[in-house]
Amino acid sequence: MSKKKVFVSGCYDLLHSGHVEFFRQAAQYGDLYVGIGSDATILGYKHHRTVYSEQERLFMVKSIRYVKDAFINAGSGIMDFVPTVDALRPDILVVNEDGGSEEKRRFCAERGIEYVVLQRTPQDGLQARSSTALKQTSSQLPTRLDLAGTWIDQPYVSCMAPGWALTISLEPTFEIRERCGLSTSTRNVIKKIWPYQLPLNMDPEMLAKLVFCFENDPERSDGIISGAQDAIGICIPGLCRHWYDGRFWPEKIETCSDEKILSWLESHLCMIPMFPRRPGCSVVEGKDITEAKVRALARAADACWQAILACDLPAFAAAYKASFEAQVAMFPAMIQPGVQEYIDKYSALAGVRAWKMPGAGGGGYLALVCDGPEAFPEGAIPLTIRRPGM
Repeated sequence: MSKKKVFVSGCYDLLHSGHVEFFRQAAQYGDLYVGIGSDATILGYKHHRTVYSEQERLFMVKSIRYVKDAFINAGSGIMDFVPTVDALRPDILVVNEDGGSEEKRRFCAERGIEYVVLQRTPQDGLQARSSTALKQTSSQLPTRLDLAGTWIDQPYVSCMAPGWALTISLEPTFEIRERCGLSTSTRNVIKKIWPYQLPLNMDPEMLAKLVFCFENDPERSDGIISGAQDAIGICIPGLCRHWYDGRFWPEKIETCSDEKILSWLESHLCMIPMFPRRPGCSVVEGKDITEAKVRALARAADACWQAILACDLPAFAAAYKASFEAQVAMFPAMIQPGVQEYIDKYSALAGVRAWKMPGAGGGGYLALVCDGPEAFPEGAIPLTIRRPGM
C-alpha cells in the first residue's frame, strides 16, 4: 500500500533545527513534500528580502532526509502554495500551531485534504527554535495591542467627545505580520532610528512623542497623520491609557505596571491570525461619526480600564466588546469581506467572551477575551505584555 502524500509550506529562509524537527514530525504521516515561498512572494508579503535565495533554500530543504521532494511555490501571498497543492494533490496538509488559519482549514476541506496542526516541540535535548526568535536576536522591538477606544486618537473623532484609548505594549514573541493592525508602520519607522531595541535610558513618554513626530514628518506626502496611540502603545510598557480631546497628542497619560493585573490580562487575552488588510482596502469609507457614537466609544474605554484594574472578567469582556461595537458603528468598513466569518466561528466557542480586531481592522488578527488559557482556541497566539525596564 502506497504511503499518503503529506504537504507542508513555508519560507525556510533561516533554516534551523525547529524546521528539521517539524519535517520529521510531518513525515510520520507519509511521504513529505515541501512548498517553499519564492523570493518575490516573501518580498511582497513580509516586505524584506530573503537571506538565502529560493534556489539555495530549495537545495537545503531537498537535502533533508525526511523530505521526499520540494518545490518553489508558484502562487503569491500567504496562500502561495495553492498551485503546488493542486498539482501535487496531497492527502494531508500539516501546519505549525502558529502557522494555521481558518482560510487554510477551509481550503483543505474544499479539496478533501486532511488538515493537521502540530505543536512546536523541539527534538529531545535541543533548544526550541523559530525563525522569529532567531530574528529577534538582532531586533527586539515591541509592538502594541489596542484594547479599547481605538480611533479616539484622531482629532476628527475626539472633537465630538473626549475619551481614553487603552493600549498594552507586547513583547515580539510571535511573527508580527504587516498590515494586520499591530502598528507595523510605526514599528518600521522606529527601526530606522533604533533597528534592534528601544533605548532604555529615555523616558518612555518622551520616546513615544519623539517617534510620533518622526513618523509624522511635515514633508510626508500622503497627508495622513498617524494616531498617537501607535507610538504610545509601542514605547510605553505595561498597560496604558491616554486621553484625547480634539488634538493629535493626548492631554494626559496614565500607566499600570502592577504584576498581578498584567498577568491577569495575559491569562485572558489571545489572538487568532486572519488575513492581512487587503491592498486598496479603505476602512474609513462610509464612516458615520456622531457625538452619540463617540460618547459610546469613550464610555466603553473608561469601563474597560476600570474592569481591568478590578480584574473583573465579565465587566472587562462587556466593555471590550462594547468598544469594538462602537468602533464598527462609526467605521463599518472595518468589517471587510471574510472578517465576519472569523467572528462567527470564534465567538461561538465555549470560553470566548469578547472579540475585536486590532488597529483600524479590515483584517489582520482577531483579539479574543477568554475565560482563561485553557479556553484559548487551537492555533491562538498567547501574548506577553512588556514590563518596565524591558
